[in-house]
Amino acid sequence: MNIPGPEARADGGVGAVAAAGGLHTYQLRLHAEYGPVVRFQLPGADFAVSVADPVLLEATAHLGKRPERLFEFLAPLFETGNLQVMPAGEHAPWRRLLLSVLAGRPSHERHFARFTALATELADRWAGQCGGEPVELQKDLTALSLRMICEYALGGQVADPGVVVAAFEEVLTEHLGRLYQERDTRPPEEHTGRAQEALGHLRATVDRVVAAHRSGGRTDRSDLIGALVEAGEDPARIRDTVMVTMLAAHHTTGVAVSWALHLLGRHPDVAERVAGELDRVLGDHAAPGYTDLRRLTYLEMVLKESMRLYPPGPYGARETTEALALGGYEIPAGATIFYPIWAVHMNPAYWPQPHTFLPERFTPEAAAGRPKLAYIPFGLGPRSCEGAGLAMVEAELVLAVLLKRFRFRPAPGHEVLPIERFVLWAADGIRMTVSPRRPG
Repeated sequence: MNIPGPEARADGGVGAVAAAGGLHTYQLRLHAEYGPVVRFQLPGADFAVSVADPVLLEATAHLGKRPERLFEFLAPLFETGNLQVMPAGEHAPWRRLLLSVLAGRPSHERHFARFTALATELADRWAGQCGGEPVELQKDLTALSLRMICEYALGGQVADPGVVVAAFEEVLTEHLGRLYQERDTRPPEEHTGRAQEALGHLRATVDRVVAAHRSGGRTDRSDLIGALVEAGEDPARIRDTVMVTMLAAHHTTGVAVSWALHLLGRHPDVAERVAGELDRVLGDHAAPGYTDLRRLTYLEMVLKESMRLYPPGPYGARETTEALALGGYEIPAGATIFYPIWAVHMNPAYWPQPHTFLPERFTPEAAAGRPKLAYIPFGLGPRSCEGAGLAMVEAELVLAVLLKRFRFRPAPGHEVLPIERFVLWAADGIRMTVSPRRPG
């Protein structure tokens, strides 16, 4: 049985994706028109199939190979090979090592106080804008998330973290610009040269931290570099691992928090319920302790519902290594299977009124009635995000600090339009006005 989908186009599908406003919205349209399994064209994928039904996704959950051509743009960031597409046999032990650190409570607790200080610094700065110019949520919160991951990955051993943040932004801007074929008005040698200089600075910075760990004999398993050193990893591989961790975590947390505040600003009743929970749990404290997060159950539901409506990563992809039966269709070996995360999260069969913001969807009772893969903001299977637990801790902490102090309202006349730019980004930012709130 042939897989449904649009007619082949001479441009390989580029025009259809562009006309839809990006791959994330194109996949929404494809599934609305053709159903839960769709074949479509995409440059870099000779046979591409998108699957938006969580039950059918179960048949793909074992896939551990990423399509190399779709991740080629990241290759220049690494000297030991593109870690995003490493072979499954090599990836499995590397993943176990990362999970032992990134998913562990000791690691989260160790860095929690510093994360809190960074979030509080941003809140203090925003306090000066109360009643004045709107704050730039997306810009400020992604900068905060990068500072957090620099603190986490480099252990606070960098003399000027601001320089590291600026260097990473320069590198990311260059490589994303290539991916999305964006025009740069600067001469090519200027922006390419600056990106290479910034990449060199990042590598040298990480190398110094790695060398300090090796000479000092540190073996703390809650420390990312320490755990990699103890595991006997090559210094260059350690550096590349730190770089990919920074890449993966850079935008994710800040973007998730930005969209959550955007939604709360448009649903003041939900925002008031969150504020009430914060007052009950935290009392007079301006920020939560690590153990307080478990008691902020409604805040967690709000964050999850925000990531359902605006998943930071709007899709993922795997490659079949052998033929696969999927919902009555035969998928050949070498096919690219797309996980259209946004379309999965908007599937009305599992999410009634999918466009409505309803945090109560994530009560334990409601969640128990859905297929496991109906909600996949961090992907699925053996290539899902190793830092999911850390990202949730960071996002809940930042939301708690900000919502304890402020009310957020949409900036008048400002339109927020989601676009796909490695993450689900807002085309013209997310600007909101902030005002102080009184506990209780």
